Amino acid sequence: MTTFTGLTFGGSVWTPKFLQAIALDRCIGCGRCLKTCGRGVMELRALNEEGEFVESDDEDEEFERKVMTIANAGNCIGCEACARVCPKNCQTHTELAIA
Repeated sequence: MTTFTGLTFGGSVWTPKFLQAIALDRCIGCGRCLKTCGRGVMELRALNEEGEFVESDDEDEEFERKVMTIANAGNCIGCEACARVCPKNCQTHTELAIA
């Protein structure tokens, strides 16, 4: 199988690696990756003490911490900017295989 590649403006071959997963156990919810990504790929979500997602704007629900999740994977362009700013190396990226 081959992988999807492109060219940079300068003519160099570039292989994008798309966001596949975020390790919730390592994520500290700092939001650096969210601020870096201009494509709306990720969102910050609250977790309760049992590790279940809850709505953070609901006043009745208490949350333990917030973590980054993938909200719109289809918007990812494979630039890996989120991984470069993450202090905990939470993101997993993969190349796109073409049949």
